[in-house]
Amino acid sequence: MSLRLTGVSKTFHTNGPKLVLDEVTLEVEDGHMMVIVGPSGSGKTTLLRCVAGLESVDRGRVEVGGRDVTQADPGDRDVAMVFQDYALYPHLSVRENIAFGLRARKVPRADIDAQVAEASAAVGLEGSLDASPNHLSGGERQRVALARALVRRPAAFLLDEPLSNLDAELRTQTRREIRSLQRSLKTTTLYVTHDQVEAMTMGDTVAVLRAGKVEQVGTPEELYEEPANVFVARFLGSPPMNLFPPGLLGSAASTAAGVRPERISFVEQGSGRFDGTVDLVERVGGEVIVHVRCGDGVLLVRRDVRSAPSPGDAVGLHFADEDLHTFDAEDRRVG
Repeated sequence: MSLRLTGVSKTFHTNGPKLVLDEVTLEVEDGHMMVIVGPSGSGKTTLLRCVAGLESVDRGRVEVGGRDVTQADPGDRDVAMVFQDYALYPHLSVRENIAFGLRARKVPRADIDAQVAEASAAVGLEGSLDASPNHLSGGERQRVALARALVRRPAAFLLDEPLSNLDAELRTQTRREIRSLQRSLKTTTLYVTHDQVEAMTMGDTVAVLRAGKVEQVGTPEELYEEPANVFVARFLGSPPMNLFPPGLLGSAASTAAGVRPERISFVEQGSGRFDGTVDLVERVGGEVIVHVRCGDGVLLVRRDVRSAPSPGDAVGLHFADEDLHTFDAEDRRVG
């Protein structure tokens, strides 16, 4: 089922009014995963809680499967939420944690057993049903939380930064497992994260949120190659886009321009757009991030480790016109 938000706004009134969501309009297609990404304080978790019914909306409309659930109780929205901290019951076994919601709704015992078996198998926990959550790894606990949501067979999953408590290796593994599970189940999913890697690798579509406003929605490729404004251009990409001040490249005085670090090549001094001196070379696996000082600024260049210069080297930098992103005085993309 699809998930739609239309003009959703929310204001908190602690220590004075604070607008947290500002006319947010989004639609997640049936069976797709949309990732909401943005900096801390951008309203991501509040948005998810408004969809779940844990926060009321001041204005706007929330629909699940075409049904208006804006005023519905959380239990009547047919959504399942997975929280950042897992929220497992430590005194219950894995089996009992997964079955908890079904028992609360007085589902027949035989149906509970069948649904728990199905959900635990889907996340690879069928051999750990009698274990205590305290004896599980962080990744296994997250899978218990996923199974507990999955067993409800909801119309939509809501995931609130589910990987933030895991170490780097486990994040990568669990990220892959969640994406594979979502694709196999084809359950409409809204996934919140502050991590751009998660956003760009997991989402069918990505929505960038800043200060409660949606800056841009599109596929990961669209957001990376055609950012709507300077904020999106700089927020997505590691390292971020190099940004040149207005007029530096001969463009209109009110127009800024940017280029991705991987689009810059090293050339002989005097034969490129800029000359500079290498300040720092950071190795990241098989690539390097080269910091090149050009006048008063520093440009970042991402290249293969085998073609990396050394600190102190004098270099020229070049990039093609088609690799430039230009922005107007309001920071909106114009080319």
